[in-house]
Amino acid sequence: MTVLSLSPSPSPSPSPSRRAWLRFKKNRLGFWSLVVFSVLVALSLLADVLSNDKPLVVSFQGDIYFPIAKDYSEKTFGGDFETPADYLDPFIKEKLTTGTNWAIYPPNPYGPKTINYFAKFPNPSAPSRDNLLGTDDRGRDLLAQLIYGFRLSVLFGLALTAIGVAIGVITGAIQGYAGGKTDLVAQRFIEIWGSMPELYLLIIFSAVFAPSVALLLFLLSLFGWMGLSDYVRAEFLRNRQLDYVRAARALGVSNLQIMWRHILPNSMTPVVTFLPFRMSAAILALTSLDFLGLGVPPGTPSLGELLNQGKANIDAWWISLSTFAVLVTTLLLLTFMGDALRDALDPRKADV
Repeated sequence: MTVLSLSPSPSPSPSPSRRAWLRFKKNRLGFWSLVVFSVLVALSLLADVLSNDKPLVVSFQGDIYFPIAKDYSEKTFGGDFETPADYLDPFIKEKLTTGTNWAIYPPNPYGPKTINYFAKFPNPSAPSRDNLLGTDDRGRDLLAQLIYGFRLSVLFGLALTAIGVAIGVITGAIQGYAGGKTDLVAQRFIEIWGSMPELYLLIIFSAVFAPSVALLLFLLSLFGWMGLSDYVRAEFLRNRQLDYVRAARALGVSNLQIMWRHILPNSMTPVVTFLPFRMSAAILALTSLDFLGLGVPPGTPSLGELLNQGKANIDAWWISLSTFAVLVTTLLLLTFMGDALRDALDPRKADV
């Protein structure tokens, strides 16, 4: 006689990555920091739609125009000149709202380089209905500057982090797996390369070449990989002697496949853990260089340039206060995310 068991079968245990994600979600501060930071980055990527001095859609005399995607002359909307239309001009605004004509403006009708020549107050002007966070000393809207400056900082931080991680993982993996003379020579090279005065090189190159984001990214990438390389090297030195690596060698697996398919996935914990902190360092580096005038080209919206303006205009407290708030909030969110990620990947933590 067969006895059927009515006890429920045990549910399969979650995978290691799933357990790490559940541990990350348990850290409410880190999880909500990730949510808030993701929303802010998504909104900044829509900066052209959220903050622009050109209407999104215009209906004029029965025709539909999209000024945000294409430039139109003033004559198109009943003006007298062939120059691009200034949509902040009261004359053009009246033309676009007369009769059946209409225009849909972005929530903040100013771009990062827009100078409002029809402002009611001298520059820098305090927060008002026209400029919610005020203007800088050149008459540009501060809210637009912060939105575009935040986007530039985040994208620059992501790019510099990605390049540094790629170079650091490759160099650290080769050192740790090869060992011997390869590791010895590479370590001496890193020591010499790391002792070079990075700031002096930036000053020299900024004097020789025209400042650009690409040049700044290239120069900082030359030095931003060395810290991560040491962690990856240590992980490869430890993992290359384990049984599963020896078994792969005995089966004739190539060194490249062993490094890529076997050792690297088990050595990514320090890489992933340090990503938010490396991004914070990249944003701080860009802000500091912009503050010193060694960063992006003049006129490019950036947090460092706004901090420099706040220093030069002490009475315009809204410049320093709003820029400082954006910078501190960004760094705090990244720090909370990094702490939660470190705890989630810590093998000493209890599984959820």
